[in-house]
Amino acid sequence: MVGIRSYGGYIPHYRMNRMVIFGSMGWINPANMLNAQGEKAVANFDEDSLTMAVAAAVDCVDGFDLSELGGVYFASTTAPYKERLNANLVAGALGTEETIRTADFAGGLKAGTTALLAAIDAVGAGNANDVVVAASDSRLGKMGSAQELMFGDGGAAFLVGDQDVIAEFKGAYSTGHDFVDHFRGAETKFDRQWEDRWIRDMGFGKFIPEAVAGLCEKCGVKASDFDKVIYPCYYGRARKNLNKKMGFEPDKVIDNLQAIVGDTGVAQSLVMLSKALQESKAGDKLLVISYGSGCDALYFEVTENIKNLAPRIGINGYLARKAELDSYTKYLAWRHMIPLETGLRGEEDHWTRWSLVWRKDKMILGMQGSRCKKCGTQQFPAQRVCVRPDCGALDEMELVYLSGMGGKIFTYTSDMLAASINPPALYGTVDINGGGRFVFDYTDCVLDDLAVGKPVDFSFRIKFYDKERDITNYFWKAVPVAGGVE
Repeated sequence: MVGIRSYGGYIPHYRMNRMVIFGSMGWINPANMLNAQGEKAVANFDEDSLTMAVAAAVDCVDGFDLSELGGVYFASTTAPYKERLNANLVAGALGTEETIRTADFAGGLKAGTTALLAAIDAVGAGNANDVVVAASDSRLGKMGSAQELMFGDGGAAFLVGDQDVIAEFKGAYSTGHDFVDHFRGAETKFDRQWEDRWIRDMGFGKFIPEAVAGLCEKCGVKASDFDKVIYPCYYGRARKNLNKKMGFEPDKVIDNLQAIVGDTGVAQSLVMLSKALQESKAGDKLLVISYGSGCDALYFEVTENIKNLAPRIGINGYLARKAELDSYTKYLAWRHMIPLETGLRGEEDHWTRWSLVWRKDKMILGMQGSRCKKCGTQQFPAQRVCVRPDCGALDEMELVYLSGMGGKIFTYTSDMLAASINPPALYGTVDINGGGRFVFDYTDCVLDDLAVGKPVDFSFRIKFYDKERDITNYFWKAVPVAGGVE
């Protein structure tokens, strides 16, 4: 039986009320008031599509043996690199073996479900097993555009295998159309779109019913047979018309989260699927449809194994962990949409030395440390000599990944002089649970959230961005855990 073994999701910490955006840019197009309801999820200044995919994947594989993973697929239209395999960075952050299959999927908004189908095909053919599929997007609309209001940031991930599946794959139907509604050229930063009526009536209105009809005929089912229906469409009235046209009962159609997250691009259908699985029971039949340059329609049936899967943070968990971003100009600065003065320190030239990155690759991406085989002392970064004074064993270390260990704040500093697009810079020393002490940046927090002894989790983030060479460098940061000091 081939299908989904686990799921994960991620929604960024920050949300922006759309009226904050409209209040700043509504003068350019007052009709945008129609799109200014609710809030959108906004990636932090140190997040992008890759870090969000890692967060979703970490949630997905929690409790699984990472040494048994057979592949990592990453889908995004906003990946940080065009020529550097982004999936390798996701795999490195997970701490997988290097003898696995990695692949990027891009080009159209259905790339997330296409990656999921590719993983299902690979597992079904016996060419790979336990493949992680992570999808994420952080698309930008021009200031004052409808896209700026409609788009949101987020990601989802799934573990595909043939053992203990929680959702059995029953079949799929795909179409490919060179239908240009939203588009970006190779050198374009912002999404562009054609006329709304064209997208709504000719796009969503025709291609989604076509995919549903094709799947139902292929699998011998009716639209009314499905208990949960998942499809993207940010036009509210069009969704109602599509439900009626295809015979979907409104209470079976999963909310698209437009009012609280926004359209997450490549990840949209998979974010909805992740949330649906978090709320599903054995026997539920799920219909998942993606849209963008055609459609993928997938049919899953939830199995009894869903009762045995340990709870995930999931989309619901991250939806509950939120803070308000009430500054539109800060949002613009975080997305590098406006120039910003960060002082002379911000003009320092950070060369990326790729030979050093290669040598420290597992430490940087996977937060790999070491544990002494003789005395059990854990240390980060990995050492050849045991740091325990009464041991001092040489080359008696086993390598361990510490990103999931968490830790406690030992020191913290608020620095207004450091170059940062989100001042003050917050950083300090963290005692890693199990052993080891290192200096980390603190993120997704304000100064009042920090206290000595407070527990933290580690999150894969952008460490710095070299705008001269368009190079994004990553490392782990500490995120304070809600609650008191231990």
